[in-house]
Amino acid sequence: MMRVMSRGHHKKLSPDERDKIAVMRSRGESIRRIAAVLGRSPSTISEELGRNSLTNGEYVAIHAQARANERKLKGRKRHPLKNAAVYAYVIEKLREGWSPEQIAGRLRKEHGRTVICHETIYRFIYSEQGMRLGLSEYLPWKRTKRRRKRGRRVHRSAIPNRVSIHQRPIEANTRAEFGHWEGDTVEGRGHKDGIHTEVERVSRFMLAAKVKQVSSEQAIEAQKAMFAALPAEARKSTTLDNGRENHRHTELAELGMATYFADPYSSWQRGTNEYHNGLLRRCLPKGSSFEDVDDDELADIVSEINNRPRKVLGFNTPLEVYNCCLGVRIRL
Repeated sequence: MMRVMSRGHHKKLSPDERDKIAVMRSRGESIRRIAAVLGRSPSTISEELGRNSLTNGEYVAIHAQARANERKLKGRKRHPLKNAAVYAYVIEKLREGWSPEQIAGRLRKEHGRTVICHETIYRFIYSEQGMRLGLSEYLPWKRTKRRRKRGRRVHRSAIPNRVSIHQRPIEANTRAEFGHWEGDTVEGRGHKDGIHTEVERVSRFMLAAKVKQVSSEQAIEAQKAMFAALPAEARKSTTLDNGRENHRHTELAELGMATYFADPYSSWQRGTNEYHNGLLRRCLPKGSSFEDVDDDELADIVSEINNRPRKVLGFNTPLEVYNCCLGVRIRL
């Protein structure tokens, strides 16, 4: 049964009523007296004075009306996530592992305007509804607090013909030239097997291959297979850490590639690769065994990483930028 409301229920105060309130208030009239004259409840007048008075407590009709108009305008704005299409897109991309900033940036790129702010997505994730949906589980980093990262130990024996990162050409340092990579081997459970990764510095395009054990023989075999499949302009150099698996790095010269090494305990000098290894770790956490990860599954993970938009790339994907650098005509 439809509920019948009394006349005037929820009727907003008019500009004329606000003028009368201001005049009567300046005369020192009580809230109950003002309410009786206007035919309003005392609570309505009390709320109006509390919400729309100046900071010094004075009630000015023009100021009160402006505040009311502003509040009314804001109230009519539809929350972005109340749009069914935007809501569905945000949920879908969160579940694919995109960060709120990647989601917001890609929407802005595709629509030519800001569709939703990444902070709005974060607020939704941590809202009561978002927590019920468990959306925080899809955020890139699930730790509740930051912790100090500990890199792998530097191998004690000297790497033959090691060339320091400080001798790397400026074109590679500044990302002005395409074809310079950063490499590393992500170790599996027990430091037995691993996944060798290489990331191109300009496009942030990632390559990865399983290795049966973390050794120089397996690493160079994986690197040769990766880089041999690329055109010459896409393989100029790679920068590595000082792990034991990189002793045979000079063999990459067969492919026309130079090799450089970061300083000991300076993983930040290879930050692009470290970041991408972190993306890989979201699907294959530390302590995981890679024995049951087949090549197709690894390829799917890497493909997902290469097809996520990046803020640093203007919200293009690494694959799009990589293809563009190779001269493949695609729409960015």
